[in-house]
This record gives sequence, structure tokens and C-alpha cells, in this order.
Amino acid sequence: MSENKKESSVLQGFKAFLMRGNVVDLAVAVVIGAAFTNIVNSVVKGIINPLVGAIGTQNLDHYSSCLSSSCEGEEGIQILWGSVLGATLSFVITAAVVYFLMVLPMAKYLARMEARRKAKESTHEVIEVTELEVLKEIRDALVAQQQQGGQQGPGYGGR
Repeated sequence: MSENKKESSVLQGFKAFLMRGNVVDLAVAVVIGAAFTNIVNSVVKGIINPLVGAIGTQNLDHYSSCLSSSCEGEEGIQILWGSVLGATLSFVITAAVVYFLMVLPMAKYLARMEARRKAKESTHEVIEVTELEVLKEIRDALVAQQQQGGQQGPGYGGR
């Protein structure tokens, strides 16, 4: 019975984990990231590689350096720096697109919303101060009126 209770609590914990918003957001991000990878690969293949191909070959994987005396076929020690260059270009393009199309606009939007919220709070604060001042003036006028009424005697206001 105790083992069944442990399994139930584990399953409830797992269910709570899955129902958190962070897990759903992460799943959406992974799916969008996978779709975005195809776009970046197409940009690299269709634009970057031909530009690099203008000074050499379009396939960056062909750029390599040989560390041994002979690098024919599979023999020798080759450093495939072209593959690293291609991956680096893909990363930089991805990071630039994410920053300029997603992060920067979102940061500007959030800053605008924060500025509006602060402006609204300061306006509300000014209104509260103004109402307080008006209430103080009413109080002072009532006190002054009571003091005048006390000086004139019981016949005040009965003219």
C-alpha cells in the first residue's frame, strides 16, 4: 500500500511538472528553434556559401589544413576548419536574427510598458496628493467657520 502511495505521489509530481508553464514554453521554444534551424541553414547554403564561394569553394567543408606530410583521401591528419567556420557563421546568423527580431523588440516593448506603468502611478499619486490637499482645505474652512460661529454667538446665521 505504501509503495502504491509513493507511485501516486511521483505521478502527481510528474503531472505538476508537466503542467507548469515553463515546460510548455520550453516545448514551444524547441519546436520553433527546430523550424528556425531550417531557415538559418537555407540562408547559409543559399547566401553565405555562394559569397564564400566567390573567393573559393561554396562547400565550406572542403576548407582544411593538413598537419601530416601527406593528406590524400582519408590518410593524414586534417583539420577541417571550414566546417567550424560554417557552424560559426550559422550560429552568428541565428544569434543576430534572434536578437534583432525577438529580443530587442521585446525589450523595447517591456521598457515602454514599464514607462507607461510608472507614468500612470505618478499621475495617480499626484491625484491623491491633490485630493488630500482639497480635503485639508475643506477641514481648515470648517474649523475656521466653527471658530467664527463661536465668536458671533448663538444668533449667527439666523438673520
